[in-house]
Amino acid sequence: MSVVGIDLGFQSCYVAVARAGGIETIANEYSDRCTPACISFGPKNRSIGAAAKSQVISNAKNTVQGFKRFHGRAFSDPFVEAEKSNLPYDIVQLSTGLTGIKVTYMEEERNFTTEQVTAMLLSKLKETAESVLKKPVVDCVVSVPCFYTDAERRSVMDATQIAGLNCLRLMNETTAVALAYGIYKQDLPALEEKPRNVVFVDMGHSAYQVSVCAFNRGKLKVLATAFDTTLGGRKFDEVLVNHFCEEFGKKYKLDIKSKIRALLRLSQECEKLKKLMSANASDLPLSIECFMNDVDVSGTMNRGKFLEMCDDLLARVEPPLRSVLEQAKLKKEDIYAVEIVGGATRIPAVKEKISKFFGKELSTTLNADEAVTRGCALQCAILSPAFKVREFSITDVVAYPISLRWNSPAEEGSSDCEVFSKNHAAPFSKVLTFYRKEPFTLEAYYSSPQDLPYPDPAIAQFSVQKVTPQSDGSSSKVKVKVRVNVHGIFSVSSASLVEVHKSEENEEPMETDQNAKEEEKMQVDQEEPHVEEQQQQTQAENKAESEEMETSQAGSKDKKMDQPPQAKKAKVKTSTVDLPIENQLLWQIDREMLNLYIENEGKMIMQDKLEKERNDAKNAVEEYVYEMRDKLSGEYEKFVNEDDRNSFTLKLEDTENWLYEDGEDQPKQVYVDKLAELKNLGQPIKTRFQESEERPKLFEELGKQIQQYMKVISSFKNKEDQFDHLDAADVTKVEKSTNEAMEWMNNKLNLQNKQSLTMDPVVKTKEIEAKIKELTSICSPIISKPKPKVEPPKEEQKNAEQNGPVDGQGNSPGPQAAEQGADIAVPSDADKKLPEMDID
Repeated sequence: MSVVGIDLGFQSCYVAVARAGGIETIANEYSDRCTPACISFGPKNRSIGAAAKSQVISNAKNTVQGFKRFHGRAFSDPFVEAEKSNLPYDIVQLSTGLTGIKVTYMEEERNFTTEQVTAMLLSKLKETAESVLKKPVVDCVVSVPCFYTDAERRSVMDATQIAGLNCLRLMNETTAVALAYGIYKQDLPALEEKPRNVVFVDMGHSAYQVSVCAFNRGKLKVLATAFDTTLGGRKFDEVLVNHFCEEFGKKYKLDIKSKIRALLRLSQECEKLKKLMSANASDLPLSIECFMNDVDVSGTMNRGKFLEMCDDLLARVEPPLRSVLEQAKLKKEDIYAVEIVGGATRIPAVKEKISKFFGKELSTTLNADEAVTRGCALQCAILSPAFKVREFSITDVVAYPISLRWNSPAEEGSSDCEVFSKNHAAPFSKVLTFYRKEPFTLEAYYSSPQDLPYPDPAIAQFSVQKVTPQSDGSSSKVKVKVRVNVHGIFSVSSASLVEVHKSEENEEPMETDQNAKEEEKMQVDQEEPHVEEQQQQTQAENKAESEEMETSQAGSKDKKMDQPPQAKKAKVKTSTVDLPIENQLLWQIDREMLNLYIENEGKMIMQDKLEKERNDAKNAVEEYVYEMRDKLSGEYEKFVNEDDRNSFTLKLEDTENWLYEDGEDQPKQVYVDKLAELKNLGQPIKTRFQESEERPKLFEELGKQIQQYMKVISSFKNKEDQFDHLDAADVTKVEKSTNEAMEWMNNKLNLQNKQSLTMDPVVKTKEIEAKIKELTSICSPIISKPKPKVEPPKEEQKNAEQNGPVDGQGNSPGPQAAEQGADIAVPSDADKKLPEMDID
């Protein structure tokens, strides 16, 4: 099972995988761990990532980047309106009212949804992970900004489905950073001790997020979050771009903003200049050749002047820091450390502002670029049964207060209730009780629209169906379970109707008892994480109960009118019936359309694959032309005659010209056939060269084999002890095979030496290898036959048992043998004692 974490950034993306050795951020095909969030559409295929980034200027109208912030947003959204003027590509209004991206793909105009474009990027990241893991990737955890609303989160979830991924959790970026920080800490306070509070500051390319988290051993709880959704590295880039647009306009009389390519080139150079200024305080040049209208431009900038221009941006750094402390009810002294991540936190002035606010040195123990993806991979490992990870529970928060509104039958008009307050623990479930005689609708919305970076506070409408009155005509009790799930998405997860039945007199259960038990059972969802402390959990349950009572009051008058007072005292039994719920979610893609997008993505992936194979076939022809042309006048020169070389060189030149003219855009098979045609001419030359390189080595190896066997034959004939155990007939067989091999080798060598190098060789390396193998298979088993061991006679074995160990010849160095004056093979230790022995 694959375990993958994806940091889906505004400008760039990272992928981390969990392996036996820990968490590893993986590199793409360019050996770069950062993959640009960029997609370029061409006449034949799509380019994604680094390949698309290189086309930002050359294919500006069809190269899409910065699309992350269009998730779940209508075309009429003020944010979309503001972004429109800065985009090199076109955005359009789709039939659903959402923002679409208009490009020319496969030589026709196409409108893609934001979900489709993000899915393309996710498909690329999935492919990168699969190429490293060497197995399919399905399960993953994907990061999103902590300020994303329900509509934006559901949009990202749809994108993961289109890409063929199963997203186990949408994880807030600041929470992922906190997990990457806390899970490795060995010195966290125990559960009963005061938690360690750490602030995490993440300023990336497009947004600024802050969270404060409380850590105990094996536990992370997010206390509060704050953010500035538009403050990021690109705002600082824009300051430089605007400055140089104005300067070059006056200096060179150029209207840069009228030409998108010039503006994109300037943006790229300004981004580089900003990074240089982070490490250098002196004057730095900015020069662009042939910038616009064949004019070269140049200018200078230093850090001091740049910071003056960014005063208003730097003033926006403090408010979220102050807000997060106020929300968490903490003082600066309560903060143990301030961890900074994100590319824009490398700007010295930003670091200085944060450090000055907290009055302490900033901590940079995390990788500023990869902390989010590492946290996501850790979360995926925790959720995966394939990995055993240290116990570590995570409690996130609800970013915005969520309320429910409904029509009240008792009161004319509507009633509402806040079900989740700001910074409420998540994931979390609550049960609300309503008294109704007929189906009803709940409208979920964000109750603080002024704090919402989104124009529409509506979340969804949930219609509870098939609600009927009790048998006596009174209102039925309907229990509705509302939930903020692991993705941070709000839903009405279930609804049930409590049916009351008259019971026999001897039956114990009362309606109130049953209801209490039912409420107690359903009050807190079983999917709650273990991180909730008992006290906090009790408070949450109490709060849910109080809200349940508030909600129930909306139908209390109706209940009193329909039910006689004595009904409360009657003995009853109850049962529950699940009710269907119809959802009307804001900007939700329907299932049919989602399936169509999944199918289209599959077709585009196949088209990209076919185009890659076509290009690879074309490149193979081009590479072969260059390779053979170089080698014909180099290492292959001796192996081809003048006429053949001239005709082959001419053929190669014709093929090269064809590649850049008629062969520019041909089907894959045409290139395959063209390469086969060239190889028919080139392969014999290449073979002659390779044979000449390998042949001497193999003849030398065969010669050594023959010498070895001849030496064994000679030793046998001289009756040397080493080979006296061999059979004469076997040795004769070895001699015959060796002589035949020697005669074959000498014959082939003489013929080959007379043969011209421009002709095919007389003997091929395969024949020599076969001869070596043949000779070895005949001779080796014979000459390597082990010498048999000599067994001592029985009498000598008996003596050995009496007199000590027997030597290799079956003799014993015992005293009896010594007295008889026998020839004794004396071991080394006995040899030392020999002079002291009395021998006649």
